[in-house]
Amino acid sequence: YSLIRFMDILAHTLWAGAGARVANAIAEKKNSSKQNSPGDEDKKFHVHIGWTAFFGVFPDLFAFTIPFLFRFYLIFIGKNSPSVFFSRTEGGMGGAEDGLDIAHTLYQYSHSLVIWAVVFIIVWIYFKRPRFELLGWILHILIDIPSHLLSFYPTPFLFPISNYKFPYGIQWSNQWFMIINYGTLLLVWGRILIKDLFAKKALKI
Repeated sequence: YSLIRFMDILAHTLWAGAGARVANAIAEKKNSSKQNSPGDEDKKFHVHIGWTAFFGVFPDLFAFTIPFLFRFYLIFIGKNSPSVFFSRTEGGMGGAEDGLDIAHTLYQYSHSLVIWAVVFIIVWIYFKRPRFELLGWILHILIDIPSHLLSFYPTPFLFPISNYKFPYGIQWSNQWFMIINYGTLLLVWGRILIKDLFAKKALKI
């Protein structure tokens, strides 16, 4: 299970990173096709790929880091067996004794489009411009909505306005879903890396 969980985190990171790369490429193409006036450099669209990738996995880090650290602590003091560290609890939640009860609460906040919108607006006001790196966060939520079952951490994307959760999801650990997911990622990143390779060769000519 620990390997599958890692694969899920990796997929979110790769999708967010790919989205940032594609967005930057489109923006660069648009900017190169028009004449720039003084001061336009500061207004050019650019997304930091590393931060976008980080926010692509942030919802899970926010929800599960503290509970898993608590699990590790219980193992360290000998209260739990090491075998339970990556164990999957029924219904997607554990109890206070293994640290996963807090994960359910944190999960609601980090996987909500409503909370994301509030944070995005606050950050926009603070920086006096939109920080598009936060789109990695919303991409994570949008991917999770159809890829989680009601029986295991369904995505509370309307929290706290509504308790509605998408009832027709496919579990992200499903074999066919993982094959399609990583197959698509391979195609997307393959195209990105090939374009980068040709661009570097063109600069050397």
